[in-house]
Amino acid sequence: MEPFVVTPKDIDLRRELMAAGWRDRDIARAVRCGDLSKVRYGAYIRTPLLTDLDDVGLARVRSRAVLRTATPSAVLSHQSGLAEYGLPLWGMDLYSTHVTRTDGRAGRREAGVIQHRAVLEDGDWSVRDDVRVVTLARAVLEVIVTHRSEVGLVAACMALTSGMATLEQLRAEEARTERWPNSLNVRIVLARADHRLSNVAEARTWHCFHEQRLPLPEPQVEVHDEFGNLLGIVDFLWRDLGVFLEFDGKLKYEKYRKPGETLDQYLLREKRREELIC
Repeated sequence: MEPFVVTPKDIDLRRELMAAGWRDRDIARAVRCGDLSKVRYGAYIRTPLLTDLDDVGLARVRSRAVLRTATPSAVLSHQSGLAEYGLPLWGMDLYSTHVTRTDGRAGRREAGVIQHRAVLEDGDWSVRDDVRVVTLARAVLEVIVTHRSEVGLVAACMALTSGMATLEQLRAEEARTERWPNSLNVRIVLARADHRLSNVAEARTWHCFHEQRLPLPEPQVEVHDEFGNLLGIVDFLWRDLGVFLEFDGKLKYEKYRKPGETLDQYLLREKRREELIC
């Protein structure tokens, strides 16, 4: 994952601007003109730095603004921590910034910031892209206990398929959650988590299989012809039933089209591939 382009130093606090000679009306004018953007109360950033950022990127910018004024013991956690690892996030509120203090003390309440009280040891957090953040395994577990099991399963599977966390690491973290609220959710999610579920859609479908008590298929199965040539990899296969499932949609068309290939040419090639797999 490439370093995030916005650093805490890119956040201008109102008091810093005032010390540099700005007045409130100067700040307001810069915001109206589009030169500055307000990140949160008393925090601003040069607008070009926000170009092309998605919701997760904007959440990371707000996290940096929060850390600029937070106690030095504050560490990004929960979905705010998970966002720092560049994984797909689904089903989570990204507007509020979640932090946990390493000194074990409760934090003050403020708009847009949720402060958690917990015991964080040195190995529970590190510095990534110039911000303090809990480990990926801990962030995943924090999301699992504070969200629906479907949301937690997506987070766990995305961490596993990225290769940045293993099931053993998640289970090691699980041992520390016995007294956490909603710890049952952790056991359920980790029993279902699978590194072969490579995207949000597959993880959500896997959740549906479990919830609806459907027979579980094999994820990501290679299909070969009689000569051993690889025809493709199906998303899910019920081998005994002779049934497979694959996702379709715009993202697939954009990702797997060959250079110079038209949409019609791709669809015909994809249809032929599916016929061979069948």
